[in-house]
Amino acid sequence: MLPRGPRGPREIHQAAPMPPEPPSSRVDEGTPLEVAVVQVLAENHLTLATAESCTGGLLASLITDVPGASAVFSHGFVTYANTAKIGLLGVTKEVLESHGAVSEPVACQMADGALRVSGAHLAVAITGIAGPTGGSPDKPVGTAWIALADLHTGSRAFRVFLPLARPAFKHAVCQAALNALLTLLKNR
Repeated sequence: MLPRGPRGPREIHQAAPMPPEPPSSRVDEGTPLEVAVVQVLAENHLTLATAESCTGGLLASLITDVPGASAVFSHGFVTYANTAKIGLLGVTKEVLESHGAVSEPVACQMADGALRVSGAHLAVAITGIAGPTGGSPDKPVGTAWIALADLHTGSRAFRVFLPLARPAFKHAVCQAALNALLTLLKNR
């Protein structure tokens, strides 16, 4: 289950998300999140696709750095431009115009699109503002939405706020996405 507050997705304000409890007895404490994700996906015979905007493929890169990832990783979409979100993932122009690219509905449509196009069991989508420019009072630099889509339960998203330098932001957002994915797998 994703972190939620009383009125919807909960914001996470931390520089380095803490790893979850191990989702399986075979995942050792201290195992890098991407290694644990690949391991648990393989144990459960599940496949994963990613759809990334602000992280520019970093999440897919972290996952594919793990030996054995080819058995569980099917697709990695880098949809930095809105036209790519629309053309590759089916994000609607109306949702982009009414909510902006960095929003819960866009993150969910990205994850749903990655799931649909790839045929994977699970998908993770990330959209955000890495900075140093591009932020607004409503969506400051360091804001990101992470969505998970599952064939059985649909998609859901949560917001993180990680006001870090661009490279550190990208890495921290990927760690938050991996952490959420492990939590989902644990509770599946």
